[in-house]
Amino acid sequence: MAPVKLYIYDLSNGLARSLSQQLTGRQINGIWHTSIVVFGRETFYGQGISQTAPGRSHHGQPLQIVDLGETALDEETWEEYLQEMRSHYTADKYHLLDFNCNSFTNDCAGFLTGGSIPAFVRDLPTDFLSTPFGAALRPTIDAMYSRPSPGAPPIAPPTPNQPIASSLLQAVASQAQQPAAPAPTPTPLPATQSLAGPMHSTTNSASFRTLLQSHRAVVALFTDPAGCAPCRMIAPTFEQLAAEKGLRSSTGRGATFTKIDMRVGGGGALCQEWGITAFPTFIFFLNGKKTSELKGADAAELTTQVDLLLYEAYPPHTHTTLSLPAIKTLSLSPILFTQVPALDTVLTKLNSFIDAAPQSPHSAQAKQILAAQVVPYLKSRFVESKPTSATVPFLTAWGAVSITLVGVLPKESLFPLVDMWRLAVLDPATSAWLAATSNAGPVGAIAKLAQQTLSENTTDKGSRNFVLTALRLLTNAFSNSALSRVLLVDNAMATLVPALLHSDSAVRTAAASLAFNAAASVQRVRVATGAGLGGLPPQDKVDASEVASAADEDWQVELVSALTEAIKEESGDEVIHRLAAALACLLRYAPKDGQVWSLVEVLDVKAVVSAKKDVVQKKEVKALVGDAVRLVE
Repeated sequence: MAPVKLYIYDLSNGLARSLSQQLTGRQINGIWHTSIVVFGRETFYGQGISQTAPGRSHHGQPLQIVDLGETALDEETWEEYLQEMRSHYTADKYHLLDFNCNSFTNDCAGFLTGGSIPAFVRDLPTDFLSTPFGAALRPTIDAMYSRPSPGAPPIAPPTPNQPIASSLLQAVASQAQQPAAPAPTPTPLPATQSLAGPMHSTTNSASFRTLLQSHRAVVALFTDPAGCAPCRMIAPTFEQLAAEKGLRSSTGRGATFTKIDMRVGGGGALCQEWGITAFPTFIFFLNGKKTSELKGADAAELTTQVDLLLYEAYPPHTHTTLSLPAIKTLSLSPILFTQVPALDTVLTKLNSFIDAAPQSPHSAQAKQILAAQVVPYLKSRFVESKPTSATVPFLTAWGAVSITLVGVLPKESLFPLVDMWRLAVLDPATSAWLAATSNAGPVGAIAKLAQQTLSENTTDKGSRNFVLTALRLLTNAFSNSALSRVLLVDNAMATLVPALLHSDSAVRTAAASLAFNAAASVQRVRVATGAGLGGLPPQDKVDASEVASAADEDWQVELVSALTEAIKEESGDEVIHRLAAALACLLRYAPKDGQVWSLVEVLDVKAVVSAKKDVVQKKEVKALVGDAVRLVE
């Protein structure tokens, strides 16, 4: 018995730990490179398969050593396995995300011990690609390893204009593929014509078992491309299906596709284990168990079987069979307050409040920025309809002035300032800047003050005006999905819940609009990702943070409770319409075994909504309330 160790290195040399939060919004502690140490040699994949004495590679000393157990194989068998794998793990196939050193060590671990490398190493590419930044950089990374076919359109430049990110990627890629001994001159990155991202390559029984255990739906192709013409014919179809219907990191849905080449590694033994007698053969697995098998290169039948597997893995929600015409025709676009006030009048009003407040060393600066920059920007963007967007220096200055004013002015004097921001968040550049600013900058400060004002339960006109304008601002924040996610849980929800029961009807209307926008954002993600609908998620681009927000039931439970109480107390058609629409969006396609539906039974939502059928007067409101009742039956 020989011990098997996994050496783990950080290709970023600490940069990932310090920069990942800034670049991706998620803490990533390293860009992991791994190698297998057994029989006194360290073996790794980069420029092909290389070997050195342990700890003597160009990566230096490992950051961590993981004990993978012991192997019962002898050194000769191990060397024979590596010789077979050299034709598979070649330099030209290397890809930083899809086919790398960790793919190699995971295969080796399965061959030597029957186990696998740690999940935090295996799942790093998925974790990285599930961030908006990672998804945006994916084309850049692919371009580093792809050579376009003749006549193909040029590769688009990377979306994020981040020199530091590009430098980091190049450094990591260079580190990953240095040969065992330092090269005298830099080696250019290798290229490959195509490499399917959703595809897994399996070369031994242990790796295959790990794959089946860790994925819900698996499509396995047993193939012999070197000696089988039909195998080569069906390969492009299989790769296309993997690209279209493969597991998505952002949604966690789709099938995992894997190839087993009978001539590579332990592929022949794996084929024998599964009784493969003809090539190509496809086997379909659900929750680790074989469900069906297809022999031959029948592209149409392969597509049908993949779709059937996905349907079984992600069965349709029961709500897909309900007739809900009023709910189905609801627009999921956010409700926005877009009216433009007389901006000069708003400025005059705000300046008078600044003059009446205790003098601050920032008062003159605030008035100057408002008059010389803010109002001209708002006029250009929203009155003259010029394609003017705010710049970062301008927004930084205005944001700092606004936070100062929120701290020194009485809340009843803040509504002109809040009204300016209500308009400004409709500018994509402004809302994107706010989303990237700590606690949403001035908008977060305004939301916190509105929450505090509502908790005081004051009914004076000044407080009412401030709360009303703040709610409209938060409602408009849903014009930008990133900003809405930043505000949703910490600020918007805490402000929304008490506002739904406010004594003023205009405040309740604004709160109902905000509630609808929050609920509709959940419904849009469910529809875009196919969550709860069964089958494959559509191709809509939805980043992982949107999916996570839609899956977070804690704030949704709080909102369902508040909506139910508000519907019970409300009598106005317009507010009931928005409240019922919000409730329908939260409940439709929500997991039947989740917290939201448990609360529906506890609160007896059906009785509460049914009681409003005779209260509302407008035909469209009656129809929506009727659909909401059918939804909760």
